Amino acid sequence: MSYEKIVTLYDTAEHAEAARRNLEAAGFSPRNISMVTNKTLTDAGDKLREPRLWRELFGHDIAQHEAAVYNRTVEVGGVVLTVRVPESDVAKAMAILNAHSTVDVRNRAMQHGLLGAESQPKLSVVPPPASQSKPAAAPQPAATMAAGAVTGEEVIGLAEEQLNVGKRLVQEGTTRIRRFVTETPVEAEVTLHEEHARVIRRTISDPGARNIDWTDKTIEVRETAEEAVVTKSAHLMEEVVIQKEGTDRVKTLRDKVRRQQVEVERLTGTEPPEKR
Repeated sequence: MSYEKIVTLYDTAEHAEAARRNLEAAGFSPRNISMVTNKTLTDAGDKLREPRLWRELFGHDIAQHEAAVYNRTVEVGGVVLTVRVPESDVAKAMAILNAHSTVDVRNRAMQHGLLGAESQPKLSVVPPPASQSKPAAAPQPAATMAAGAVTGEEVIGLAEEQLNVGKRLVQEGTTRIRRFVTETPVEAEVTLHEEHARVIRRTISDPGARNIDWTDKTIEVRETAEEAVVTKSAHLMEEVVIQKEGTDRVKTLRDKVRRQQVEVERLTGTEPPEKR
């Protein structure tokens, strides 16, 4: 698979950081994205400010005026962002980079007097190492210069927004399951048995002579009565099972994305006004 390295210059770290985030959100690996800031230059000392080392970082197609523009822009807070992408994803990466106020290196060099208007621009797309296929030139404006540009050209960048849909977890509500005790009046019938002594005196119809026991005698009869005794027993009648059930739904999001277009209108010469 062939790869291309795209080099883009930004005036502010915010623009570069936004471009980096959008690249990662679009699926480009963070390992293939790097940024050169003023701190990078400070840590490297004066060596990184030499064009030779810029060429080692971004390739040998970097010209003297490009290295000077990189230096000046980064020193005042700008950022050089590079991303290595497959050749098939160049257009996708360029569209993302273009949406964040890229710097046209050639025009900036002309503004600083580093490049004459008659000079031909060089490509700022850096070729990969020799072991990889040579990339094609990246289109404007994410590549800071265009090959074969007309002398004194004016460049109009056309940006296009992309809709990036993500997901986040929100809490819709809470289901609370509470166990509590209630009391319900109940009643039951029970038959209770009692035994009591009953004394009956009766007359003897034949009072004839009999053996009479003249000793004292006591007879005790135990009386009993049943009373109700209430006990309670607990039994598991049912169970309440709490589970979480997941479902998926497809939601269609509708929004508007902006896209810049260009309209070319050719005007013919106007007639001179009539003399009065």
